Amino acid sequence: MSVLPRINAVERADANRRAIAWWLFGVAALVFIMVVVGGLTRLTESGLSITEWKPVTGALPPMSEQHWQEEFDLYRQIPQYQLINKGMSLDEFKRIYWWEWSHRFLGRLIGFAFLVPFLWFAVTRRIERAMVPRLLGLFVLGGMQGALGWWMVKSGLVDRTEVSQYRLAAHLGLATLIYGALIWTALDMWHGKGSRFLSGLSKAALALLVLVFVQTILGAFVAGIRAGLIYNTWPLMAGAIVPDGLLAMKPVWHNFFESHLTVQFQHRIMAYLLLAVTGWHAWRARKTEAAGTANLLFAAVVAQAALGIWTLLWVVPIPLGAAHQGGAMLVFGIAVWHAHRLAK
Repeated sequence: MSVLPRINAVERADANRRAIAWWLFGVAALVFIMVVVGGLTRLTESGLSITEWKPVTGALPPMSEQHWQEEFDLYRQIPQYQLINKGMSLDEFKRIYWWEWSHRFLGRLIGFAFLVPFLWFAVTRRIERAMVPRLLGLFVLGGMQGALGWWMVKSGLVDRTEVSQYRLAAHLGLATLIYGALIWTALDMWHGKGSRFLSGLSKAALALLVLVFVQTILGAFVAGIRAGLIYNTWPLMAGAIVPDGLLAMKPVWHNFFESHLTVQFQHRIMAYLLLAVTGWHAWRARKTEAAGTANLLFAAVVAQAALGIWTLLWVVPIPLGAAHQGGAMLVFGIAVWHAHRLAK
């Protein structure tokens, strides 16, 4: 008689973990959508259309023509309007406003989609005590991401017509880390295990995950300074495999973050490196239980590289630019899954 209650308790614990895992996978999907919408907001030059940060009252869009005009008047005070969009009509302003409002609305939605189920799981004691600090940490990171987004927007409201590429990279970087942490935590709950990297192959998978993250940040700098709008040839760049002038700016470190030539070149080189190392890793993992995810990661990197070349050659049309940003998140998600698969 004493065995059945223990079995039922184990089954309930497993069911609770699976439910929490599905919830976290759902929040990760929302973060993925938000990153893509953020890319569209950037590509449509819409990110500076809302010039104030109102975490509560800003949840509602303008509800009357007077309110629309007030928002438009605020936008007309910033350099982007005065130097680039002067003469824009109110209807044209509304189109860019809706992109930025949608991006911010998704951020609020993600907050509710995380907090409300978390409280329900906590009150009904479905969350294991050891998981509570990690889940609270994810919620805090989400709040920090909202503040970081406003810090990024502020950089484009005075003396600039676009946001700082450094703050853009920080904003995308934190979003990517939150997305990865959600997936990793969900996988921990699904499989009921913690994660340690013991084997050489598992450490290589973790290194690949770091490389994919670095490539995502390099892509943010490409986007931040519009480096994809020039040097639109491949495989040559400025007529050479290794173009002249890569370190022309002084001090030298500025080249890696501010030079259109160097920023795009380093993004290309990292793509070649990722292709090589993910291919090598897939070959090494061919006889292991993680062969499937290793092959999937390599295929995703190949597809993302091809999409990046296509986007470059076509001078970053909005649909391809958004697809490329979404592809980066997809590759990162697969890299997280693969590394988790090899963790013990």
